[in-house]
Amino acid sequence: MTDSNKPPLAVFDLDNTLADTAHRQRFLERRPRDWDAFFAAAPQDPPIEEGVAMARASGEECEVVYLTGRPERCRRDTLDWLAAHGLPEGRVYMRRNDDRRPARRTKLEILNRLARTREIRVLVDDDELVCEDAERAGFTVVRARWTAPSAALESAQEREGRT
Repeated sequence: MTDSNKPPLAVFDLDNTLADTAHRQRFLERRPRDWDAFFAAAPQDPPIEEGVAMARASGEECEVVYLTGRPERCRRDTLDWLAAHGLPEGRVYMRRNDDRRPARRTKLEILNRLARTREIRVLVDDDELVCEDAERAGFTVVRARWTAPSAALESAQEREGRT
């Protein structure tokens, strides 16, 4: 049962929704993929103005939360990045460091858990498979199509369960 005394949630992905990862894609395009370098470069991600503006606007009526496939070891850098770019404060849900399941499974699991007690007004994500599964589950979705899709990142999200 949802708590109607609390504002609805607006759920935002990070990579390629709020943070532009183009400068670090090169670490995923080589074999073997250099995950440590990929995540170490995340603090230098430029913000994506469309996503940031949407998150700020959502904060007017909703509690903003962040749902990312980034591993837990990136939490400090992620929190610092969100604060540095003036994004609304909110809980950040990250994947366990050893969790290699596809993003659509991990994210839908968290969405369903959140929806047990809170209304989810919207999910904003760039991953088409996450968006499709969330829509099938009845969530309202905004597809963050403001960056060029990356085949390397898609593979990382789906096949390798890394982000």
